[in-house]
Amino acid sequence: MISYLKGIVAGVQSGNGNRHILTLEVNGIGYDLQVPARLAQQLPNSGDMVQVFTHYQVREEVPFLYGFASPAERDLFRYLIGVSGIGAALAIALLDTLELPELVQAIVTANVQLLIQAPGVGKKTAERICLELKSKLIEWRKTAGFFVATEGPASGILDEVQSTLLALGYTASEVSHALHFVSEDIGLAKDAYVEEWIRQAIAHLSSEQV
Repeated sequence: MISYLKGIVAGVQSGNGNRHILTLEVNGIGYDLQVPARLAQQLPNSGDMVQVFTHYQVREEVPFLYGFASPAERDLFRYLIGVSGIGAALAIALLDTLELPELVQAIVTANVQLLIQAPGVGKKTAERICLELKSKLIEWRKTAGFFVATEGPASGILDEVQSTLLALGYTASEVSHALHFVSEDIGLAKDAYVEEWIRQAIAHLSSEQV
């Protein structure tokens, strides 16, 4: 119904449950859109022009507008809310926890350990997302321009590596980036020792923070 809105940023408000509301002025009309925290942080200053891709939803006869940085982000949001038991809040939490390519990769490769880092997403919910969306996203990612890499630790040690890094306080997005770097740039073997994967990942993450 409304594909996108292009207008002036009138303001951004943060509410309960990490909700971020963007007020966008378009031709003298102010639209309130709920947006992911990631987009809220990237928005220009009030008074600047911005284009936001939208999803219109009516819930219990109340209309809602959701805003996204790109058509791909909006499309993935629509896929997520199409999963049984996944509402807009959980979908946005997932989009905020992992960057778009990483979220697609986590779903396609059934990486439950990363998905459950999103607030409110438990193991069963993550497994259901993978089950219902894996085949759909394998096809969609081709048209969306995403390549889902399979590099990284072997499946037998992946959970232990991720669990250790997450327990050390790194975010799901940081862990995903680090493991991809260790695999692609360093060329560590998939079946290398767990300790070596962890050591190399921490070394990379530490260098990023310097």
